[in-house]
Amino acid sequence: MKIAVIIPSYKAAETLPGVIDALPDGLASSGGVAVIVNDASPDNTGEVAENLAKTHEHVHVVHHEINRGYGGALKTGLSHGYEMGCDVFPVVHSDGQYAPHLALALCVPILEGKAEIVQGSRFKGGGAREGGMPASRYYANRGLTTMENLTFGTRMAEFHSGYMVFSRKLLEAVPYKELQDNYNFDAEMIIMAQLAGYKCTEIPIPTRYDDETSSLDPIPYGVNVLKMMARYTLGHYRKLLDDHTAATGQHGLGG
Repeated sequence: MKIAVIIPSYKAAETLPGVIDALPDGLASSGGVAVIVNDASPDNTGEVAENLAKTHEHVHVVHHEINRGYGGALKTGLSHGYEMGCDVFPVVHSDGQYAPHLALALCVPILEGKAEIVQGSRFKGGGAREGGMPASRYYANRGLTTMENLTFGTRMAEFHSGYMVFSRKLLEAVPYKELQDNYNFDAEMIIMAQLAGYKCTEIPIPTRYDDETSSLDPIPYGVNVLKMMARYTLGHYRKLLDDHTAATGQHGLGG
């Protein structure tokens, strides 16, 4: 199976080289690729990305002319990797918050045919607070995750880690291009996988918080999570999946 590491990037000129260097050597040696999506960054992220592509044969760069948001950048990267014939898609953030060196380790459940979606969870191993997650974010995450599990019928340790891995089979089974362009994209993919009959496999990862990471604004993010739960209750995601199945003939275990 060919792996494509997807790296949505915005204002990442300083951190992007370190992220590429920290990716496992096995990615390039196994024929895998890293797809950097420059989301119309106002700094020189695009130039840095192009220089990385010149010095690393496995690095590919896609540029957005207008900013599409985290989810929008992910969709572009996933589609690019899919068109390249890749089969497994770990998502690595360009700020280095989620350990890049674990990208291949998180792919193992998919490579072994045991899962179609994987999340690197900061809460699964119980180390979120020890890793420096602020108390306000820790308890907000706990509260939102409890509400989401009750709403979606899931049993996730957390819903809000961005260290995700998707399989080609999952991308074919769910309408990922119809999901939101914001940070809720990851949680919506977990929802769509759940509706398609695929449980999200969680693997513990270390937590890293410092002044250069976690620029996410928690208040609008939390509001969007509540809106997402309302959409689910009103049948929005079920309809998206049913329409996708009808249009493509692709379906998951629950289709």
